Amino acid sequence: MPDHADVTPTTAGPLVGRRTARGRVIAWAAWDWGSAAFNAVVTTFVFTVWLTSDAFVEAGADADAVTAQHTQWLGWGLTAAGALIAVLAPALGALADAQGRRKVWLGVNTAATVAAMLAMFAVSPTPGSRADAVILGVVLLSVGNVFFELASVAYNALLLEISTPRTIGRVSGIGWGAGYVGGIVLLLILFVGFIDPDVGWFGVTGEDGMDIRVSVVLSAVWFAVFAVPVMLAVPERVSSPAPGTPAASGSRPGVLDAYRRLGRDVARLWRTRRSTLWFLVASAVYRDGLAGVFTFGAVIAAGTFGFDAGEVIVFAIAANLVAGASTIAAGWLDDRIGPRRVVVVALVGLVVAGVAVFVLHDGGAGAFWVWGLLLTAFVGPAQSASRALLARLSDPGAEAEAFGLYATTGRAASFLAPLAFSTAIALGGAQYWGILGIVAVIAVGLVLLLGVRFPAGRGVGGRRDVAVPTADAPPAPEAP
Repeated sequence: MPDHADVTPTTAGPLVGRRTARGRVIAWAAWDWGSAAFNAVVTTFVFTVWLTSDAFVEAGADADAVTAQHTQWLGWGLTAAGALIAVLAPALGALADAQGRRKVWLGVNTAATVAAMLAMFAVSPTPGSRADAVILGVVLLSVGNVFFELASVAYNALLLEISTPRTIGRVSGIGWGAGYVGGIVLLLILFVGFIDPDVGWFGVTGEDGMDIRVSVVLSAVWFAVFAVPVMLAVPERVSSPAPGTPAASGSRPGVLDAYRRLGRDVARLWRTRRSTLWFLVASAVYRDGLAGVFTFGAVIAAGTFGFDAGEVIVFAIAANLVAGASTIAAGWLDDRIGPRRVVVVALVGLVVAGVAVFVLHDGGAGAFWVWGLLLTAFVGPAQSASRALLARLSDPGAEAEAFGLYATTGRAASFLAPLAFSTAIALGGAQYWGILGIVAVIAVGLVLLLGVRFPAGRGVGGRRDVAVPTADAPPAPEAP
């Protein structure tokens, strides 16, 4: 990436005159790379799978009934965490903006996430207290999720500190891609070193789940190490806030005042930036569909296409590779044609590939390898371009608040994909019908997005959409 300043005058507020420095982008993306330790190891492939396995079933108990109960506990815990995030994220984001302390919020919440991961070492399937261990694991996972999402709000807001109007897309894509690749690297290290062998590195075995517990501890260290560069190398500049934003008054509000300001800001968005509000709604819907692709992909692969456990892991690694590469590539395309077009193309691709998986449900593993990987190729670009689009729409001094709302709306819609998946199966009578449920959620989000009219001059439509206002010509107004 060229190390030069982009000084084109634009209406993109805090981005004007910023330097897209390669070192700062790498430092920022390192957090995404490190965060894969929480996403891939703790919440997706390792810790939660182990926590809901028969390792925590007491001798003589009904394994199916117990694991089902433990899975319910996991779901309840994550639901509670999601509700808490939905309540806290926008107000705390507003506080971070008003106080000009996004990096402080990022550091504190990242440290709390790492602490929760380290505490997971205490989760042990000790006979007689295995249910208590599951409860402890669910609590720690839920707490970790809350702090991780709050850290993500501040992290996303820093995107505007290291990019220009012409590089937001590629920088965002580099971050998402780094997250996917980091997950692959860490999973391979843990799989080869601890999880797969009977006796792993340093003599670690599977007794008392030590291989999993050590893996989570090392993942916590991994996250902590790669979270340091963004704190050291990425400066936090003080922007001149736009009129009407929380930081504009110059005050340092408390939590209750932040909620009052939040209500006024949502009302203000409805009056003056309705496109931003509608984008938050539309993206909440299709982002939940994107999450459903990964959440239920392994279930479909095993239950419908006959993958065994080893094949699922191999496919997961391949899927992350494809998603990472496509996301980085799409980031460059984002800056040329605009994030809106990238998101639309990705969502259309997801709908087509999802329908193909449904139609070819009896085609065996080969069919899923082709169309399943194509699905993952579109997920990352849609996620990354959505983040870049919101960054372009955000007002100076209110970036963290915008991403707080982004997290909140996403959590508010997090029930859609699971509900559609289960309902489709109930109506169709077979597991593969659930694919259509996820496709339906993505399609609804796509339709909502197509109805949003974005303001000109913010780069949403690509390079030619970056306005160059003159002294006598005000920035382009919001489309009605």
